[in-house]
Amino acid sequence: MSKPKLPNLFDPGGGQEARLSARESWRMFEIMSEFVEATERLAPIRPAVSIFGSARTPPDSAYYMLTEIIARKLSDAGFAVISGGGPGVMEAANKGAFFGKSPSVGLNIQLPHEQHTNPYQDVSQTFRHFFARKVMFVKFASAYVVMPGGFGTLDELMEALTLVQTGKTRRIPIILVQSSFWGGLVDWFRDRLVGEGMINPEDMDLIRVIDEPEQVVEAIFQHYETRGFEPSPQEREILLNL
Repeated sequence: MSKPKLPNLFDPGGGQEARLSARESWRMFEIMSEFVEATERLAPIRPAVSIFGSARTPPDSAYYMLTEIIARKLSDAGFAVISGGGPGVMEAANKGAFFGKSPSVGLNIQLPHEQHTNPYQDVSQTFRHFFARKVMFVKFASAYVVMPGGFGTLDELMEALTLVQTGKTRRIPIILVQSSFWGGLVDWFRDRLVGEGMINPEDMDLIRVIDEPEQVVEAIFQHYETRGFEPSPQEREILLNL
């Protein structure tokens, strides 16, 4: 039996399927350029803390104001603050850092709706691909601070927990802010995931639930009390393979 003949992707007469395949192949270079450009811009900005939360939080919300306070305290303590670069909690995080001592970084994403770049950024980087953006959030963060949010916030939280749990990235503080918001989820983790053997009991130690801004900063410093913020050689190798 003869082998099927592959289409000539560069033949204008090769049909729509061939042209779509060619576009898909060349898309790899676009993805690579996102990784290269973002890595070169973010590598010098350390230590940094990534802050996540809802894009729908209005400026007069208690969550917005709490985020701004936390970001300002982190910035004044020497941490660059990385957010998603958009409105809501992301804007509050950038705003707090922008008026602090350390850089305010926004990693924006192109979306059909809801997302626009907020003006409180010293460094702004826009992505077309969620997965490239998510790698940058983890790769350059010394801690995760997770404010109340929706599906996108939960996605970032679960991504971080999975990467740390499986050893695909270094151990960093993952802090959930506002026990009144996160308490039900944490209880479900303990009752269902631990209770039914889906995760180990010690996996719950990956999360801290904190309410006060000062305690957020303190928890991060406590984590690094016996070591520096710079990744060890072994951790650098892990991050290279993230």
